[in-house]
Amino acid sequence: MIKIGYRTSKTAIGIAISILIAEWIGLHNAASAGIIAILCIQNTKQQSLKASWTRLVAGIVALFYSALFFELLSYHAAVIGLILIVFIPTMVAIKTQEGIVSSTVLILHMYAAKELSTAIILNEIGLVVIGVGVALVLNSYMPSVENNLVKMQQQTEKLFERILEEITAYLRTNDHSWDGKELTETADLLKKAKSLAYKDVQNHFTRHNSSFYQYFTMREKQFEIIERLISVVVSISHRPEQAEMIAKFMEEVKENIHPGNTAKLHLSHLNDLKREFEEMPLPKTREEFEARAALLQFVREMERYLLIKARFRGMKKRAAGESRPSVT
Repeated sequence: MIKIGYRTSKTAIGIAISILIAEWIGLHNAASAGIIAILCIQNTKQQSLKASWTRLVAGIVALFYSALFFELLSYHAAVIGLILIVFIPTMVAIKTQEGIVSSTVLILHMYAAKELSTAIILNEIGLVVIGVGVALVLNSYMPSVENNLVKMQQQTEKLFERILEEITAYLRTNDHSWDGKELTETADLLKKAKSLAYKDVQNHFTRHNSSFYQYFTMREKQFEIIERLISVVVSISHRPEQAEMIAKFMEEVKENIHPGNTAKLHLSHLNDLKREFEEMPLPKTREEFEARAALLQFVREMERYLLIKARFRGMKKRAAGESRPSVT
């Protein structure tokens, strides 16, 4: 079955409504209102507002240049080229180049009319206002993506738990049987989640960031450290006493992966481990020395991992369908 998206539905409705309104008012070239509407309907509210503003400004400038050039020179096809030579750089200079195509249609309307009058100017302005207005009204509502973000958050935490579980097992047994597919899944999920969280921000005019966007950014940074942790742990062939101590610590971290912030407790435990390691006898063999050096690097990476979480403000756990999570 063909799936019809939300934006597709809005686009179809927007074109129809824009043309109907333009025809009802009695405007000429009513179909152009539908063209402007389709160009202004975007994926987010902020994108739609920007697209509408650029086309409104570009339309006004296009009408001004059309009136000026056609009346001073003539209503000749060559004059259209002269108008565009001036019009396009102007749009680029004022950063409204997105409106060039739709405004070119207005220039062609003026050329086809072969005269300048208040009625013609008002007709063209009416087409722009109707197309822009309908698009803004339709884009004033966007479906909430928060339930999807919550699901992605929960999936991310499960994947983190699975990866840390494998790292813990490797510290204890040197088991190489893990295929590492969770690493690819996590990378893909974080990329999609950050994109969706940014879209959520773009659907609000007063919000410049969101707890979800901050959360997935934090997890993305932690995931980079996890990848380094794996590189460190696979280089360890000898299993000294400290490996089991770190494995127990990793179990503790794994059991406490959630959107809240308890990283400071783990950092305190990690500092205790570091002090305990310093008081232990020095390694006696080369293999033990190399293993303990790698484990020390592992501990330092874990410290960075936890510091990233410690700087995160934290979010209360919630299930999909509940109200927006409050920040703690």
